[in-house]
Amino acid sequence: MQIFTCPFCGPRSETEFHFVGDFPKPRPDGMAKVSAEMWSDYLHNQNNPKGAASELWMHMACHEIFRMDRHTVTHEVTGSYALSSEAQS
Repeated sequence: MQIFTCPFCGPRSETEFHFVGDFPKPRPDGMAKVSAEMWSDYLHNQNNPKGAASELWMHMACHEIFRMDRHTVTHEVTGSYALSSEAQS
């Protein structure tokens, strides 16, 4: 079992977390004409890199969404950050 660190609650079992998606993943501009293909790509396709990745995760106990930096091969977590403007850089 792996331990992930929620920036709000501290270290917890990986079973308490849910993967949300890539970070950052800009949403298509809703004010512009967005094709069905663009929405499909946004909703269903993930980067899935081999190596370092920034991802959005939800801690199911506190329902907070945060950024986690981790290595997708070794599963080493290098950081967990609240989604505030200073933490996203």
